[in-house]
Amino acid sequence: MHYFVTGATGFIGKRLVRKLLERKGSVVHFLIRRESEGKVAALREYWGVPASRAVPVFGDLTAKKLGVAADELKALKGQVDHVYHLAAVYDLEADEESQVAVNIDGTRHAVEFAKAVDAGHFHHVSSIAAAGLYEGVFREDMFDEAENYEHPYFMTKHESEKVVRTECKVPWTVYRPAMVVGDSQSGEMDKIDGPYYFFKLIQRMRQLLPPWMPAVGLEGGRVNIVPVDFVVDALDHISHLEGTKGRCYHLVDPVGYRVGDVLDIFSRAAHAPRMNLFINAALLGFIPKSVKKGLMAVAPVRRIRNAVMKDLGLPEDMLTFVNYPTRFDCRETLAALKGAGIACPNLKDYAWRLWDYWERHLDPDLHIDRSLKGTVGGKVVLVTGGSSGIGLAAAHKFAEAGAVTIICGRDQDKLDEACAEAKSRGYAFVAYPADLSDMNDVDRFVKLLEQNHGGVDFLVNNAGRSIRRAIESSYDRFHDYERTMQLNYFGCLRITMGLMPGMVAKRKGHVVNISSIGVLTNAPRFSAYVASKAALDAWTRCAASEFQDQGITFTTINMPLVRTPMIAPTKIYNNVPTLSPEQAADMIAEACIYKPVRVATRLGITGQVLHALVPKVAQIVMNTSFRMFPDSSAAKGDKGAKPQLSPEAIAMQQMMRGIHF
Repeated sequence: MHYFVTGATGFIGKRLVRKLLERKGSVVHFLIRRESEGKVAALREYWGVPASRAVPVFGDLTAKKLGVAADELKALKGQVDHVYHLAAVYDLEADEESQVAVNIDGTRHAVEFAKAVDAGHFHHVSSIAAAGLYEGVFREDMFDEAENYEHPYFMTKHESEKVVRTECKVPWTVYRPAMVVGDSQSGEMDKIDGPYYFFKLIQRMRQLLPPWMPAVGLEGGRVNIVPVDFVVDALDHISHLEGTKGRCYHLVDPVGYRVGDVLDIFSRAAHAPRMNLFINAALLGFIPKSVKKGLMAVAPVRRIRNAVMKDLGLPEDMLTFVNYPTRFDCRETLAALKGAGIACPNLKDYAWRLWDYWERHLDPDLHIDRSLKGTVGGKVVLVTGGSSGIGLAAAHKFAEAGAVTIICGRDQDKLDEACAEAKSRGYAFVAYPADLSDMNDVDRFVKLLEQNHGGVDFLVNNAGRSIRRAIESSYDRFHDYERTMQLNYFGCLRITMGLMPGMVAKRKGHVVNISSIGVLTNAPRFSAYVASKAALDAWTRCAASEFQDQGITFTTINMPLVRTPMIAPTKIYNNVPTLSPEQAADMIAEACIYKPVRVATRLGITGQVLHALVPKVAQIVMNTSFRMFPDSSAAKGDKGAKPQLSPEAIAMQQMMRGIHF
C-alpha cells in the first residue's frame, strides 16, 4: 500500500509514518521542502526503513498542488491509496497571516494534490479547535454549529476543515484530536504547549513550598488531553476501516478533566503542593470587558501582567481559554476502536512521565547558562573590601569564572598579597587602593574605574565595619555610630551612585549589597552596625523601584555570621556556627547569577516574621539572648579577659548547633 503524508517531520507526523511503515510492503511518500533535504537520512533512520520505502517528494505547502513538479505528479497518479494531511500551524501565538497561509491555503493545496494524483482517500487531521468555543457538547456529526471562533487559531482550523468538506473531490475523512501531549509511555514531547505552559508555575510552587502544604488552584472549564501515541494508533486504525467516507472522528479522552483537576494531577506528579482549594475562573467573567480593557490600559497593571506572563512562559492568549466551555462526544470513535485494544489512557497514570520528560528536556531553564562563568565571563566586576575575608573569596570565584575582577581596599600590602595569591592560581586581580569612608577618595576611585574600565557591570558592596557593643556601653562613644555609618552607608552609597550613570547608559548592571541577618532580627549589641545596614537596605529598595525599567537590578544579602577578621575580636563567636568565607562567596555568586531581590537564611526570615507578627515576643527572645551573652572583652575595653558563659548560654549554643547566625 502506498501513502502520501504532509507534516511527516512533525511531532504526530513522524510517529504516524513509522506506524504506517510497520504495515507489510507499505511505501510512504512524504512532502518535504527542498531546503530540508538534509533531514531525509535522519528521518529514514528514525523510521528504520531503506530509501525505497520512505520516498521524499519535494514541494511547498503554500504552493498550488503542494508545489510538486508535474513529472512527479504524473508518476504518483493512481499510485497513492491514502493521503494524510497533517501539516499545519499548531501555535496559539502564531500571527493570523501565517496561520491562514498554512492551515487554510495549505489544506486547499493538499486537496488539489489529492485530486491531481487520483488518491484513494483523503484523511484530514483537523482539531477540536474547529468547534470554536462552543457552549455545550459538540458531537462528531456537528460542524456548522461551531461558534465563537474569532481567534486566528480556531478560525483557521474551522475554515481548513470547511475546505475539505466542500472542495475535496476524493473520499475524505476528518479527525479532530484533542490537546496532544507527549507519549504516555516515554513522555516524549517536542515543544511546550497546552498544559505544559503551567509546568513552570507548578515548579515554582514546588521550590517555594513543602509538598504537604495545601495550595490554591484555578478552576475553569473542561480541557481534553490525549497522548500522541493514542492519536497515532487511533488514526492508523480508523483510516484503514471501511465505511469512514464523509465522517468525522473525535480523537479525545472520553472523560475529560476540569482545569483545576489537570493542575492538581500535574502538581501531584511533580511532588509539588496539591491544589486543594480552587478559585473558579468563571467569576472573572462577571467583570465587564470595558473594565478589563481599562485596567490593561493602566501602565503598572499592564507591566505587572506582562512580566508575570513572561516569567512563567505563558502565551498572551492562554488565560482566555481557561474557561473552555466545550465538551466533546466521541461515540463514533469509540465504536470504531472497539475490539482493537486502542483506548485513551487515564491522565493520572502517565502525567508523571510527561512531567519527568519536560523537566529533563523542555524546561526553558535548561537552555539558560546559569553558571557563574556564563554570567560574569568577560564582564567587569568590582568587589569592595576584596583584599580579605568574604570579598577576597568572592573575588577568586569571579576571576576563576573569567571576569575582569577589580578589588579595592585601604591596605596596599593586603592588596598585593591578594594579587600574588590570584597569580599563583593562574588568573589576575586588578587592585586599587581606596578608602571608601573618604568621600573624596571614592570620587577619585570612580573616575579611575570609568577611565580604565568604562565602569563596571557588577558591583559587590562588601566593604564594611562592624561594632558589637551594647548601647549602654556606648553613651560616650557616639563616634562608633558615625564611623560605622560613614563606611557602611555613605561609602557604599557614594560608590554606587558614582557608577550608576554608566550602568544607566548601558541599560544593564547589577548591584549586590552585603547586609546582615541582624537587619531582619534586630540583633542587640549591633545597633550601630544594623542601623547602617538597614539604611543601605532602605535606599536599595527605593533605588530598585526607580531603576526597574532601566535594566539595573539590586540584590541584598542578609549575610549570617561568617568567619572573617571582622568578628575575630568577639571570642564568643568561636563557639557558635558560622559560615566560611567560601560559603559566603557562594551566596554572592548565586546573587549575581539569579539576581533575586533578597538572599536570606531561614533563621533570618523567621526572625523578621516574628518581629512582624508578635513584636513583644520577639523582643523578649532577643532581650533574653542579649542578657545571656555578655559584651566581648574588646567592647568592654579589657582585651585580656576571657568571656564567661552561663550554663544557659552554653545550652543555647548546643541547641542552635548548625543554625547559622
